[in-house]
Amino acid sequence: MSTGLLIAVAALWGATAGALLPRAAYRFSAPTGEPWHDTCPEGHPVRGWVGRAGCARCARSEQGARSERGARSGQGARSGRGAPAEGSAPVEGSAPAGERTPAEGSAPVAGGAPAAPVPGSAGRSHRAEAGSPTGTSDHTEATSHTAPGHVPPGEPAPNHPSPAPGPSPHPLPLALVTALLCVLLAVATGTRPELGVWLVLAPLGVLLTVVDLRVQRLPDPLTLPLAGAALVLLGGAALLPEHAGEWLTALYGALALGLAFFVLFLINPGGMGFGDVKLALGLGAVLGWYGWPTLMLGTFAAFLLGAVYGVALVVTRRAGRKTAIAFGPFLLAGAFLALLTGAYTA
Repeated sequence: MSTGLLIAVAALWGATAGALLPRAAYRFSAPTGEPWHDTCPEGHPVRGWVGRAGCARCARSEQGARSERGARSGQGARSGRGAPAEGSAPVEGSAPAGERTPAEGSAPVAGGAPAAPVPGSAGRSHRAEAGSPTGTSDHTEATSHTAPGHVPPGEPAPNHPSPAPGPSPHPLPLALVTALLCVLLAVATGTRPELGVWLVLAPLGVLLTVVDLRVQRLPDPLTLPLAGAALVLLGGAALLPEHAGEWLTALYGALALGLAFFVLFLINPGGMGFGDVKLALGLGAVLGWYGWPTLMLGTFAAFLLGAVYGVALVVTRRAGRKTAIAFGPFLLAGAFLALLTGAYTA
């Protein structure tokens, strides 16, 4: 297969797989201690794990609401043509007393004008607190010690709730990102058989990244299958000619990285989530395929990227030193960079 055709196939595969991720990303983006989402925000059932995240009934309702708002705006514009001309005398009783301003020099009528705003009133102080760095810091510090999102299923939920997921992910960004990753993997790996393994695992890595960024949670139905699939698929690739890795090193790498992260979890449970330990098993297998230097490079890159991001948050006063951040995306990013390096130099 020519290089151009290989890249085109990888791009098509990545775009198709990425476009099917939003529903799984939405359903898995449940706060810690809650079951996976099986309904949309309006309560309509959401079934299946692939496809768009939106609910068909909500989409029809939103379309109808937009049409109704458009019709009302048109009617409002037409009715506005009959407004009184500028300078005309207002009809008595046409405006509330609180909206009429007394003439200059006239005595205010009791109850006819709103009281003067008091400095530090509730509305102003609420807006100040909502946009102040202090309020943001208090919120992040409140969730910093629980490491939300990395509590194994069945364990009690932490005292502080995990962050609520944002809007449902859109298919286009996920398709573009997954396609780009697959293209880079194809360029670095070439026609070697392990490329098929990387292309299968790439969408799963994107899905894990999205979920961890949304709710700081690495679901077991994604992390554990990643480790198993990596070892099984790499075992098949090792049986094919022209492969450039070692399956035993992949196995040892999974055990070594998983054990190292487990020790870190025991030493500092607040700084290392158990979901990261499970993710390390799969990443250790992937990186170990190309040898120990690739494994060490991926681990170092993950911690470096996480440290740079944390320092940037502290410098910009968007977080404190004890603020918990999702470490899964940095693990996956570091592994991806090391995998590209190992595949290209193999």
